[in-house]
Amino acid sequence: MDIDSKLDNADVKSGDEGSSSMQVDSKGTVEEKDELTDSMNKLNVEASSSGQMGHSFRRKPVIIIVVGMAGSGKTTFLHRDTIKYKEVMKQFNLGPNGGILTSLNLFATKFDEVIQVIENRADQLDYVLVDTPGQIEIFTWSASGAIITEAFASTFPTVVAYVVDTPRSSSPVTFMSNMLYACSILYKTRLPLVLVFNKTDVAQHQFALEWMEDFEAFQAAMRSDDSYMSTFSQSLSLVLDEFYKNLRSVGVSAVSGAGLDAFFEAIEASAEEYLETYKSDLDKRRAEKQQMEEEQRKHNMEKLRRDMEQSGGDSLLF
Repeated sequence: MDIDSKLDNADVKSGDEGSSSMQVDSKGTVEEKDELTDSMNKLNVEASSSGQMGHSFRRKPVIIIVVGMAGSGKTTFLHRDTIKYKEVMKQFNLGPNGGILTSLNLFATKFDEVIQVIENRADQLDYVLVDTPGQIEIFTWSASGAIITEAFASTFPTVVAYVVDTPRSSSPVTFMSNMLYACSILYKTRLPLVLVFNKTDVAQHQFALEWMEDFEAFQAAMRSDDSYMSTFSQSLSLVLDEFYKNLRSVGVSAVSGAGLDAFFEAIEASAEEYLETYKSDLDKRRAEKQQMEEEQRKHNMEKLRRDMEQSGGDSLLF
């Protein structure tokens, strides 16, 4: 599973209604650690000294980063085959999670090429769907995942789609676990998030919408369970009330295609929200980080100068 300069893992296909979409799978293969740094430099994730981004920002296409618990139906939703990472495990003597993480690291080292491919096709694409590993924490909490997310968000409107296994979430405790993870991803990425209740061909998602809109309905569903987790979940439902109010939720079926129109409507609304709110916040955070790094560089240089003077150096070269 080598990722070469031609990006064999980036598939492009046309949409059903004349629009186009590109699917990018973030489960690549393995290279050396220093290539990750080189890729970050190529991507110009941080602003340049002039305060401008290395890649000019494009209003189109919209990047949709699809995340969710293992088994929630992310890859089926994107109609992608799972990449076999066992070769990576065998070659580097890694376990399953180590193999996926190493694959993701390599994908990040080639990500400047992914951005370039999308920029070259930008006028032909409406959406880019980004598949992520089933082990959700590998993408959401790794350095590579952060690099990929920020690289997208600094170049295109970017939205996170959190896929939920609707039948399994009929359990109030499982539902609350999904909502907590969705909330953590929202605040980790600081990007618009759409809740996608998948597998509606098996179970409708109206119960979930009711639980999100009516605190008492969720409390009633929890009354039959007197375990510690039940009590904990009831307490958390109050905490997440504000989170629910600012969230877009849709029900879809990856098998039948039901609900996809509503899904893309939610994506478009979230993309507008990104342009109005999130992008300015992203630019502000990038400028603040650049300023902090510049101040730290000046501090280090001043410290070096003082140390050399104290050591009796006759001359200083910078």
